[in-house]
Amino acid sequence: MDHETNETIISGMGELHLEVYIERMKREYSAEVEVGQPQVAYRETITQMAEFNYIHKKQTGGSGQFGRVGGFMEPLEEGEYEFVDKIVGGSIPREFITSCDKGFKKSMAKGSLAGAALTGIRVVINDGASHSVDSSDVAFQLAAIGAFKEGYQKAKPVIMEPIMKVAVEGPSEFQGSVMGSLNQRRGIIIGTVEEENYTSIEAEVPLSEMFGYSTVLRSLTQGKAEFTMEFATYKQVPKSVSEEIIKAFQAEKEKGN
Repeated sequence: MDHETNETIISGMGELHLEVYIERMKREYSAEVEVGQPQVAYRETITQMAEFNYIHKKQTGGSGQFGRVGGFMEPLEEGEYEFVDKIVGGSIPREFITSCDKGFKKSMAKGSLAGAALTGIRVVINDGASHSVDSSDVAFQLAAIGAFKEGYQKAKPVIMEPIMKVAVEGPSEFQGSVMGSLNQRRGIIIGTVEEENYTSIEAEVPLSEMFGYSTVLRSLTQGKAEFTMEFATYKQVPKSVSEEIIKAFQAEKEKGN
């Protein structure tokens, strides 16, 4: 195994150690142990361009708050976030342009589908309005947050999931079983290499499907195969999976209220 492969995450060993420690805690200390799957770091993004034109207006006795932000958002092919200022004629005063940027950046922290961080979004402002007394840094930050929410709902947002590059090595006699187990986990086989009676299988598999795989692999191969995995990319989750994630997120929100 080369140096680069040694740097990958050897999940099988990690899960085996955890299973041993959990059993010891139960047996030796009579501890009640609640075991659950690790949380997957999902992301949210948009799939089409959408316009926004939002007015933040608040009057509370003394000076109020006012700011209008107009423009659009669109998918960004590379990078997490990009802010483009196309304001002409001072419809939003220069001192409040950075306020808009701050508001949009805050909005990128949490999406409405699964509460995940957002990525791959370009925001362009090209229109707006201010008030000589009621406009402020805070007013335009809040206007940008409202504008982002308005555009995001129209931009067909989707959930993205981390995809792992998985390499399984073991005796060739188990090749069919291993490939079947990866396919069952929504895996895509990238390639196989066979040398004498030993086979190496490479695949891309969603991280959410890999929890507990070391136990399955041991069972399938009589403990003769091992696997490593490392992060590859983010891809859109299938609709059925997306619905489950959204439902779970909504249930958690209701529980917290």
